[in-house]
Amino acid sequence: MRIIQLIRTGKGLTGLAFGLILAIFVAIPSNSWAFQEDQDQQEVSFNQYKGEVVDASNKKPLIFASLTLEGTNISTVTNTEGEFLLKVPKSTTEGNIAVSFLGYKTRLLPLSQLKDNNNRIALEVSITELTEVDVTVPRDAVTLVKETLRKKGENYFDDPTLMTAFYRETIKKRRRNVSLSEAVVNIYKTPYTSKKRDAVQLFKARKSTDYNKLDTLALKLQGGPFNALFVDIMKYPEFIFTPETLDYYDFNFDRSTRINDQLIFVINFKQRPNILEPLYEGKLYIDAQKKILTSAIYSLNIVDKVKASRMFVRKKPKNARVYPTEVAYRVDYREKDGKWYYGYSNVLLEFKVNWDRRLFNSVYSMTCEMAITDWEKNLAGEFPKSKERIKSSIILSEEAIGFSDPDFWGEYNIIEPEKSIESAIRKIQRQLRRSKTSGGESAP
Repeated sequence: MRIIQLIRTGKGLTGLAFGLILAIFVAIPSNSWAFQEDQDQQEVSFNQYKGEVVDASNKKPLIFASLTLEGTNISTVTNTEGEFLLKVPKSTTEGNIAVSFLGYKTRLLPLSQLKDNNNRIALEVSITELTEVDVTVPRDAVTLVKETLRKKGENYFDDPTLMTAFYRETIKKRRRNVSLSEAVVNIYKTPYTSKKRDAVQLFKARKSTDYNKLDTLALKLQGGPFNALFVDIMKYPEFIFTPETLDYYDFNFDRSTRINDQLIFVINFKQRPNILEPLYEGKLYIDAQKKILTSAIYSLNIVDKVKASRMFVRKKPKNARVYPTEVAYRVDYREKDGKWYYGYSNVLLEFKVNWDRRLFNSVYSMTCEMAITDWEKNLAGEFPKSKERIKSSIILSEEAIGFSDPDFWGEYNIIEPEKSIESAIRKIQRQLRRSKTSGGESAP
């Protein structure tokens, strides 16, 4: 079984799906969560800064805003509550933090002005009319999309690159967190013009699961970090746009915006009414001058529940019907020295489980996200051996070792946990301590 399922028609690839395994589960006692203390106590050699990024006018949090230390490859993104945690080496005392968000003016803040905690950074909306600037508008939207795809060798990294990334996947039952897995991974990124796929190496991982809330249903997300990595449209366009499948969509211009003071064309796309296979609709954000895809936000057409279900569900209980109710994707790119690279992606899968002979159904959501937090050129072309790479069929929760002490991640930049996730983890840890006090034994 593979994490990616390619739906084939007579004309080529038409879809990208993330694999799930749903299986009946035997209840596990509350003292069987695996926890392991990290034995490698690293000397703290970094300063960390916490805070939030908000809209300047309404003070609402900005989700997935990017923070980057200028002149370096150090960066992070805000979580779903707009909060961030940025770690900077102590040897770096000067420089500016660039804070950016789609459709907002980028703000530069001197590193020396940031506090350890409670930093509140407000961004202002940036709106630009096409008539206000001197730019040649392509004759139609699809022509712009095709040109953008053709220019990836010119505009994106053309050298092998070793990236450090933080990955997180979360399972919720309605609004309650029931499972959380996180990892720091090394991504051996091949040039954007290369057909060779990227390799991923697991560096650190941890997990926490409250099985009692899973309603006797075990959910497993196949693919781990590959779920997020394959959303890199410019590296893997075959999962959404191919020369054949471009004709399956209608493209049109939306209102333009600005990112980092650069004019951005916004392109709407949606599958044509005569196309029956589930495809996508969303927005592409393309640099008007250099024809660079800077971001994409899109979702899967799930009107046909049966076909959509076949794309995702690999195994399920016989007495249950499982249908996706929302499937959404996002990818953001960053720029360094005139070249762009994959910086962040997010995948949301929400689905409903209808049980036979039950009055109420179960609603679950699975989210995975990955952020590049550091990178360096891999000019030697080093590539991990096959046995050292994780497979695209990995189930991260089976590889992770359990939650550990607060210093588990050391100097690595991670996405700040949401308060609800932190509360869920603390609750599980309290249950574990009580079970140990009462004489229970933890599973190995």
